[in-house]
Amino acid sequence: MKNNLLLFICLFTAVLSGCKKDPPPPPPTVDSGKVTLRFTQTVDGNPLITDSLMYVNAAGNQYLVNEVQYFISDVVLHGSDGSSVIIDDVADIHYVDSDLPSTQEWSVVDPVKAGAYTSVTFVFGITAVKNMSYMYVNPPERDMAWPEFLGGGYHYMKLNGKWKDTADQIVPFDFHMGIGQTYASGVIVVDSITGFVQNYFTVTMNNASFNVNKDATTTLEIRMNIESWFDTPHVWDHNVWGSYIMQNQTAMQTAKENGADVFTLGSISY
Repeated sequence: MKNNLLLFICLFTAVLSGCKKDPPPPPPTVDSGKVTLRFTQTVDGNPLITDSLMYVNAAGNQYLVNEVQYFISDVVLHGSDGSSVIIDDVADIHYVDSDLPSTQEWSVVDPVKAGAYTSVTFVFGITAVKNMSYMYVNPPERDMAWPEFLGGGYHYMKLNGKWKDTADQIVPFDFHMGIGQTYASGVIVVDSITGFVQNYFTVTMNNASFNVNKDATTTLEIRMNIESWFDTPHVWDHNVWGSYIMQNQTAMQTAKENGADVFTLGSISY
């Protein structure tokens, strides 16, 4: 009887051992590095000098810039092999402020696959799905709030400055972009708003070749060429559009179309 019990135990143990599955192999190791995005502002190829009436746009307006504040989001790095890396691990929206050096560099947390890359795309502003009112409770992002009655959420950009008008008066301009509005019978008053227009757009920086190296950081300069807001494809005349464009969808659409070539990839460092 004892021998039979021992035989049964042995056979049972053998069956269990035979049914045991081998653990799955570990995932393949992917070499990766880090990416830092550095944001700069230039006019005609030179670093922006604020508060100086030294610039002239394509319309002949003499102007100055006080400050530039904007959001970019949904950054994608496009590999030469057809792959892509979406920056969204911890943060997918970044705020840039010409007065705040801490905002002018974004050390991306996401590991980025090592290799060759050919282009960068991102959303200028914030998409409708993500542009939610009150998601920022602290300055400076909080102070980018877009009025609720004009669509809510946040400004895509505040580019504030001044220009010399036809009477040689120095007049302020708020070149602000965000959600637009449609109005009944074209009457621009709050009570006649019939709908809202999303003015964010995707920026594509092609021919922007760079490498990400294993266990190293690649720093990419994302350069805003401010003069491009005012000259291509539409010549922007401050005397025509005036000081404020927030409730003027035609003006914001023009600015949006001018934004297509505002950003370029500047210096690359490893």
